[in-house]
Amino acid sequence: MSTTSPATSKPSGLTPPVASRIPSERTHHGDTVIDDYAWLADPKNPETIAYLEAENAYTEAATAHLAGLRADVFGEIKARTQETDLSVPVRKGDWWRYSRMVEGQQYPIHCRRRVRPGETTPPLPADGQPLDGEEILLDGNKLAEGHDFFSLGAFSVSPDGGRLAYSTDFSGNERYTLKIKDLATGETLPDEITNTGHGCAWSLDGSALFYVTVDDAWRPYRVHRHMVGTPAASDVIIYEEPDEKFWTGIWLTRSERYLQIHTSSKLTSEVRLLDAADPAGEPVVVAPRRQGVEYEVEHAGDRLLILHNDGAENFELATAPLPGAPGAGDPGSWTPLIRHDRSTRLLDVDPFADYLVVYFRRNGLTGLRVLPAGDDGTSAYSTGGAWEIGFPEPVYATGPGANLEYESGTYRLGYTSMVTPSSVYDCDLATGELTLLKRQPVLPAPDGTAYEPENFEQFREWATAPDGTRIPVSLVCRKGTPRDGSAPCLLYGYGSYEHSIDPTFSIPRLSLLDRGFVFALAHVRGGGEMGRSWYDDGKMLAKKNTFTDFVACAEHLVAQRWTSPERLVARGGSAGGLLMGAVANLAPSAFAGIVAQVPFVDALNSILDPSLPLTVIEWEEWGDPLHDPAVYEYMKSYTPYENVTDAEYPAIFALTSLNDTRVLYHEPAKWTARLRATARGGPFLLKTEMEAGHGGRSGRYDAWQEEALVLAWIIHTATTQTRHP
Repeated sequence: MSTTSPATSKPSGLTPPVASRIPSERTHHGDTVIDDYAWLADPKNPETIAYLEAENAYTEAATAHLAGLRADVFGEIKARTQETDLSVPVRKGDWWRYSRMVEGQQYPIHCRRRVRPGETTPPLPADGQPLDGEEILLDGNKLAEGHDFFSLGAFSVSPDGGRLAYSTDFSGNERYTLKIKDLATGETLPDEITNTGHGCAWSLDGSALFYVTVDDAWRPYRVHRHMVGTPAASDVIIYEEPDEKFWTGIWLTRSERYLQIHTSSKLTSEVRLLDAADPAGEPVVVAPRRQGVEYEVEHAGDRLLILHNDGAENFELATAPLPGAPGAGDPGSWTPLIRHDRSTRLLDVDPFADYLVVYFRRNGLTGLRVLPAGDDGTSAYSTGGAWEIGFPEPVYATGPGANLEYESGTYRLGYTSMVTPSSVYDCDLATGELTLLKRQPVLPAPDGTAYEPENFEQFREWATAPDGTRIPVSLVCRKGTPRDGSAPCLLYGYGSYEHSIDPTFSIPRLSLLDRGFVFALAHVRGGGEMGRSWYDDGKMLAKKNTFTDFVACAEHLVAQRWTSPERLVARGGSAGGLLMGAVANLAPSAFAGIVAQVPFVDALNSILDPSLPLTVIEWEEWGDPLHDPAVYEYMKSYTPYENVTDAEYPAIFALTSLNDTRVLYHEPAKWTARLRATARGGPFLLKTEMEAGHGGRSGRYDAWQEEALVLAWIIHTATTQTRHP
């Protein structure tokens, strides 16, 4: 049994809050569980708010000694960031669209400027100042005035450029108010629609706006048509999804020929198309849903492009007839364009008039493949002339940028690595030539030290899981970092929803690397880094692979002398917070500390309750413990809250938000209370943002302050802990 030094014990002179124990009984499948902290799930209970505020006060006092370090880290993030900056303008018709940030302001300003005669490349002043002749479409700073939280849910300019639809959320609960602005006059129209979901889409002429509303479980399920200038009460529901496992969204195809209503569960999807020039028309189903078949649709000239997994685990790309043409609606009429390849997961497609760009994943890295149009005078694309955009670094991430013009021979893409700042390129699709338009500026640190990429090195290594599976690990550190186990290390993981954590650059991370840290990404199963099977092997009744993979990565880092357990901190958020809670129970001695942000640590209780936001949708990710005893037993065996023991735990810092609708605040609150009551070690800290949602604080300076606190805690935890055998 290991013991900890005073650095890992309860902060001297401080007494943590003690949550009242009020037994609540839960019985499923003949199993009865007593939950002492279920009462914390009621945010209207004054005792709940009092407890969260007491936890905040305790955390503030317990981290007070980090104030100087936190200020240093915040200063480093701020100094290295070019605070007045401009995104690379992207062309749409006669306009360049872009956003910019201003020093001292929290939120982006969204703008446009007319394209000038002969102007073929985007204007981009080096100092980030406004473009001459710009029009401000929306200033987030003005909208946010008087509010502690601000988020945009929709931002959509009509195809004719005459109107802007945007929606705002001032609490973090992801229920938005949708408004319309006349861009010719600058006037905000009387049209106002409340309680909408993310996003919206315009008809071709800008006369109709389509949007989504959510049900009581926060599920986007209805698509409405709003005719500009009419009362919201008269809006027509053009589609309603009755199946509680399915989400619904609406957007335009890249060609702007069709509006597409996309509805999907975790395993199945269905798309309806509506002629964007006929907003009062009827949506047409592309292919009826079939359980387990997912497909996405794009339009290219005289055909549709269908990205699907029907008999193709890693997806293949097919062409299909347009709505109304012979064979439309029949998957038997789909013609393979890029056949299934077990080594390559197809992710997305961007069709152009003369080219097709395919976004894919292979060997844990992303890539882009270009297919030129054929010579038959149609919009057919040629696989014979296909080529891939190449990059020199061994570990990197690339992906589509903003490509708003269908009739274009230039492709905007993004590129980064763990040492190369985020970069924007234009690729000439005829020649393959890459033109660097902008690389994220990294200014000198407060002591004047400039960022030099050559002073850092990145690696791809492979850990071995208990079942023999090789798990990729991406690492970055300063050159010369010792390989004797003495370096502190931060290991990050996620591992759910086929979401991949790619090797990218981060300015805040430099505050760790400059202090001798190794930073590592564990590409565990449940994510999508190695294709669809990687996801399938880390979900449902294989979920524990995610947790044992992460522990294997931690053990690999120690075995390879990158770090040691008393120098290793783990970090993850949301479903990655579930990972953090699980590995805390599974291998508490493997880590000096754990950061769990908006952590899904009371997973079983949440997935048992279909009245909670998102639960029914999640049954295809985690299983259905409400109706399936085997799933109940399996989830109960790993859900973090129910598996806390009296073992010696590392220091744990949990962060959450009161208005989070994705992972409710009470999950980490209950978990922290049980850790305090049951486990040894720690300390166990809980910080709740009282005016925020799933993403935490919304303004950039507020977010930097929060990140500075977390990084200061990580630095202190990884460099002051001492464990004795």
